[in-house]
Amino acid sequence: MENIKNIANENFDWNAYETDADLYGQLGKEGAAAEYDKSLLNIQNGEVVEGTVISINKREVVVNVGYKSDGIIPVTEFRYNPELAIGEKVEVYVENAEDKKGQLILSHKKARQLKSWDRVNQALENDEIIKGFIKCRTKGGMIVDVFGIEAFLPGSQIDVKPIRDYDIYVEKTMEFKVVKINQEFRNVVVSHKALIEAELEQQKQEIMSRLEKGQILEGTVKNITSYGVFVDLGGVDGLIHITDLSWGRVNHPEEIVALDQKINVVILDFDDQKKRIALGLKQLSAHPWEALDADLKVGDKVNGKVVMMYDYGAFVEVAPGVEGLIHVSEMSWNQHLRSAQEFMKVGDEIEAVVLTLDREERKMSLGIKQLTSDPWESIEERYPIGSRHTAKVRNFTNFGIFVEIAEGIDGLVHISDLSWTKKIKHPAELTQLGADIDVIVLGIDKENRRLSLGHKQLEENPWNEFEAKYSVDSVHEGKVIEVNEKGAVVALAENVEGFAPAKQIVKEDGTTAKVGDVLPFKVVEFSKVTKHISLSHTRIFEEAKRAEENAAKAEKRAAAEATKSTIKKVNASVEKTTLGDIAGLAELKAKLEAEEK
Repeated sequence: MENIKNIANENFDWNAYETDADLYGQLGKEGAAAEYDKSLLNIQNGEVVEGTVISINKREVVVNVGYKSDGIIPVTEFRYNPELAIGEKVEVYVENAEDKKGQLILSHKKARQLKSWDRVNQALENDEIIKGFIKCRTKGGMIVDVFGIEAFLPGSQIDVKPIRDYDIYVEKTMEFKVVKINQEFRNVVVSHKALIEAELEQQKQEIMSRLEKGQILEGTVKNITSYGVFVDLGGVDGLIHITDLSWGRVNHPEEIVALDQKINVVILDFDDQKKRIALGLKQLSAHPWEALDADLKVGDKVNGKVVMMYDYGAFVEVAPGVEGLIHVSEMSWNQHLRSAQEFMKVGDEIEAVVLTLDREERKMSLGIKQLTSDPWESIEERYPIGSRHTAKVRNFTNFGIFVEIAEGIDGLVHISDLSWTKKIKHPAELTQLGADIDVIVLGIDKENRRLSLGHKQLEENPWNEFEAKYSVDSVHEGKVIEVNEKGAVVALAENVEGFAPAKQIVKEDGTTAKVGDVLPFKVVEFSKVTKHISLSHTRIFEEAKRAEENAAKAEKRAAAEATKSTIKKVNASVEKTTLGDIAGLAELKAKLEAEEK
């Protein structure tokens, strides 16, 4: 204790300490306080002032605005500016100069919003580069915080190259240019791409000036489409068309290259004005035809894979990058051309015969039907005239039916060879497509690869019997099955048909026969050669009536002849009679003459 007492300053002026005389000098405590108040910034609620960042932590930013206390602002209000540093000047809005706790409450966000619209318009006017914070994704682009305003950044304006992942830009601060403002709706559109386009345009000009056809450059795959690949050559883009990716057939460019892959390409062509560059990849390797077996010749058999199908044929890859075409006509000996898809499909491994080979034009045609023998070589032995077969109906025409007896063996059944008796207007009346039909070979046309076939010849010709049965003037019952302006088709027995002209189907009551009427018909004409029977219903009752009239006339004629004979006898005997007899005879004569009249 004694040591402590010794340490104390015995000369300390306790009276001055109590009156603060030395602390504030001649001004005194009240004077010093007044001077201090004068040095503070006089701020009002709702005012925007400039302050200095004096502290930053994870939650708050402390800003000195020259007031008696520092203001605290949530750090989230500075998300747009992650590079914020101590000592940086910022604009703040005074929400409350002194709350209940004596704390100065500031807002940087509100300060930005109050001046943001003017700032945005000024940035557009002056073509100014500004900073913005990308808040989130939206349809077609991104939402960017610019001076506290939500501006729209289209996806096409993020970068000069296509963007595959938009999410990597969220919550990033980038530089932008204001490109469009809608004053009425207060919409703002910004672009990052506009900042680098001018520089890239200059780079393009320099690159384009150094380009030459045939030049080989290294590039990076920038974009892949169904029709080709875009390659970045270091500031300018070129296109490798899908046909210039590989000597072989390519279904999609993704089979050959991948995004961001570095590849060597050759310049095929370019347009200075349109800034278009045509590139090639396959041209950097030798053409596969040059490596094709030199001994390969027409007639050789080759194996390959079907790589492309069309209705007219199939392309078969017989070696890497070497294709041959199998036309559909070379797939089957059948002359009725069908779709090539009926014979094969993409991916099939097949064997074929080389039909043509042009190494200069790099073309090859193949065939698969040549792997089997031509059925027409021995057609006479396999299908002799008179032989009977079952065929498949393949097609109808107005003049007959095309049928297939076997693969590659076709024939025609003419409409006149379908039936002995029935008048067939169209083959569909007798059969249908895909149905089986029995035929007999009538003729062979080897040159045109066509058989002449018959169907009715499977039965005996009934017209020899019909000639006797349907003789002229014979009467038969028939049913009217068709009526037209020329007349009626009449069905008789044995499926035979006749024809009655329009004047010959008038009935006795004056009406015309109609379909379904069953009437007697007289044979007017019969032709075995043309297989035609002409009929008449009208003649039956007309001839009966005529016969009746003729009989009546004949009877009257006979009576008249008898009367004349009697009168002659009377006249002859008049000379031998008495006067009384004469009177009696005269009376008889008058009576006979009256009867005759």
